[in-house]
Amino acid sequence: MSITRINEFKAAEGKSAELFEFLGSLLPHINSSEGSLSCELLRSDESEDSFVVIERWESKEFHRKSVDSFPKEEMQGAMSLFGAPPKGAYYHP
Repeated sequence: MSITRINEFKAAEGKSAELFEFLGSLLPHINSSEGSLSCELLRSDESEDSFVVIERWESKEFHRKSVDSFPKEEMQGAMSLFGAPPKGAYYHP
């Protein structure tokens, strides 16, 4: 059964455009990962500093493998863009 991962992000003050660009740069990695069904980046209609990434996967294991294969240095370099710790959870139909 497929699984959906919804990730919530809040940009640090003045870093909204940079965080949106960084999150957008993750989409090719996610979409090309084994088990990925789709991925979408959305900006809140009510707050330009809030974003969600909605990922659909064949299974949680495929999502976890994708996260594990993402370069850790790139993620560490982007930490200053976050105004709050990212949140994420899995959902199923």
